[in-house]
Amino acid sequence: MNAVKNDARRVFVKKGTCSQALFYILNREFGHLQENEERASDPLAGGIMQRGHQCGMLWGSTLAVGAESYRRHKNRDQAIGMAIMATQNLMESFLKRTNTANCREITGCDWKSPLSIAKYFLTGRIFTCFNLAAKWAPEAIRAATEGLSRNQKDLPEQPISCASEVVKKMGASDEEIVTVAGFAGGIGLSGNACGALGAAIWMNNLAWCKKHPGKTPPFFRNPSAKNILQAFDEATNAEILCHKIAGRYFKTIGEHTEFIKNNGCDKLINTLARS
Repeated sequence: MNAVKNDARRVFVKKGTCSQALFYILNREFGHLQENEERASDPLAGGIMQRGHQCGMLWGSTLAVGAESYRRHKNRDQAIGMAIMATQNLMESFLKRTNTANCREITGCDWKSPLSIAKYFLTGRIFTCFNLAAKWAPEAIRAATEGLSRNQKDLPEQPISCASEVVKKMGASDEEIVTVAGFAGGIGLSGNACGALGAAIWMNNLAWCKKHPGKTPPFFRNPSAKNILQAFDEATNAEILCHKIAGRYFKTIGEHTEFIKNNGCDKLINTLARS
């Protein structure tokens, strides 16, 4: 764990985004690197396309947990449920470290303002993120490992993730469907920024990475990702928080599963899948 802590800053600098850095660090710990999938997480840094919502470290580590859940469980439904539970562990660990899930509150930066971005770098606030990655990376590994080992008795028979439903409609493989599962309900059912949106953006960027192996995606300027974001804003009147879109928080995976089964967010899921 000390080695992970000491190495996290270097990985962050090398990868360029907090989302890709944590995705890589957890994948490395689990023994399965995924170059395309990791690079595809870049637009989730800055709190989804620089909007300042959940920290990219949460998005990236959640993807790693989903990928590991897929490898551990032959049954896809079981893997989806365990990915969501493990993500709840990640969220709890992150909040214990930071007291907030949101990028803008951690960095104090408005990523849409060139002046604010300049201040972020010139005043050295960027080291806040480097230091957070170093401190939280070993804690994230511990939380992920414990979460993936939790008792499965409380899982519904066929757990559903809104994020998984989106990428399924986009033509995702079983592995990709499980990888995004933890985004459900705003990451681990936390009610924060829409996990289905994050899944659609990641899936879209992953398609680009597969077509251009070894190349760096167009980062935040990806026109396809911007189209998804525009369609999302039109469908939700620019409301991005899951608990406001759904009109509720989800206390359990079962509650979220029933909501999606009963066509909750069905129109939004279809809009994102078509965008």
